[in-house]
Amino acid sequence: MHMPYDDQLKYKQKTVNSLLSEFCKVNRIIGMDNPYHYRNKVQAAFGWDNRKKKCISGVYQSNSHRLVPVDNCLIEDEKADEIIVCIRGLADSFKLRPYDEDRRTGFIRHVLVKRGFTTNEIMVVIVSATPVFPSRNNFVKALLKEHPEITTIVHNINPFDTNLVLGKQNKVLYGKGYIEDELCGCTFRISPSSFYQINPVQTEVLYSTAIDYAELTGSESFFDSYCGTGTIGIIAAKKAGRVLGVELNRDAVRDAISNAKRNNTHNIYFQSGDAGEFLTALAKEGEHFDVVMMDPPRAGSSKEFLKSVCTMKPKRIVYVSCNPVTLARDLKYLTSHGYKAEAIQPVDMFPFTKHVETVVKLSGEK
Repeated sequence: MHMPYDDQLKYKQKTVNSLLSEFCKVNRIIGMDNPYHYRNKVQAAFGWDNRKKKCISGVYQSNSHRLVPVDNCLIEDEKADEIIVCIRGLADSFKLRPYDEDRRTGFIRHVLVKRGFTTNEIMVVIVSATPVFPSRNNFVKALLKEHPEITTIVHNINPFDTNLVLGKQNKVLYGKGYIEDELCGCTFRISPSSFYQINPVQTEVLYSTAIDYAELTGSESFFDSYCGTGTIGIIAAKKAGRVLGVELNRDAVRDAISNAKRNNTHNIYFQSGDAGEFLTALAKEGEHFDVVMMDPPRAGSSKEFLKSVCTMKPKRIVYVSCNPVTLARDLKYLTSHGYKAEAIQPVDMFPFTKHVETVVKLSGEK
C-alpha cells in the first residue's frame, strides 16, 4: 500500500510481460477507476485485550497468531467494517467473551460479512466455538437496531482447532440465510461458505473478457473445468449450445445447480469430480468439446488435466489464471502440444496487493 496505484499497475504489467510475452503480445492491464473499498467479503478474527479488558477484532499478523486490531481498511467494504466494529462493541455489552483457543473458553471466534454489490443485500455470519448463543434474540435485535440494512444473520458453529474460519453447522437467526447478487446479467445465490469473487466490478471485466475469448456463436459445446459455483458456465450458457461444469467440491456443485435453476438455465449440467479424470474419461469415449474454460487454483493445472485437454483437441481454450508463474508453466505445455496463444489480458482484481489475474485465449492448429 506504499505504492501509488498507477505504479502498482506498471509493476503488475511488467510482471506479466516478463513471464508471458514469449507466447504473444500482452495487452495493457485493466485497472480500476476507484481501487478502494472493493472487497465485498470481510472477515475478522476476535480476541481479548488483557490490558484494556475489552474485545478486539482484526487480522492475524503474517506467520503468527498475534491479532492486530483493525477498525477499517482501505480495500474493505466500509459498511462491513462498520458492522464488525458494532458487533465488537455489542460483544462487550452482552459479555460475550472471545474464544480462547488455549483455555477452550469463550464464545465468539470470527465475524464474516458479505455484501451484494448490485443488490446491497448484507449477510452477517457470527462464528462461535459453541452452539449455545447467550442472549441470542436480544443480541440480534440490538444489531438490527444499529444496522437495519442487514438482510440476514447466520450463526455458524466451529468447535474445532483449525485454521478454517467456518464450521459445517449453520443456524439462521434472521432472514433467508443467504444473499443474492447479480453478475454479467445473471443472479447468484451466496451462502456463508459459497465461493464468490470478492471484487464484483473487476469480476465483470474478467468474466466478460473470458466469454469474449471463447468466441461463442450459440452452437458450441463448452466445458467449464474447476467450475466452482457455476458462475462462468452459467454466464456462458447464454451464448453456448450446451455447457458441462465439473468441480471437486460437492457443496459448490450444489450451489451451482441452485444458481442454474435460479437463472432458468436449461442447457448447463454439473458433475462432481476431478476435472482431469473426468475429461480423460470423456476423451476416451470419443466425447468432444469445442471450448474448454480453465480457472484453476494458484498452483495451476495438473499435467494430467492438460494432457487430457490436448487429447480432446477443443478448438479453443480459455485460461483464467490468478498466478502468472504457474500460467507460464502451463502455457509452455499447451503451446508445445498444438495450441497457440492469441491474446493475453491482465486484469487488476486485487488493487494494493501483489496479485494479478490474467485471461489467455488459445486456439488449436487449424
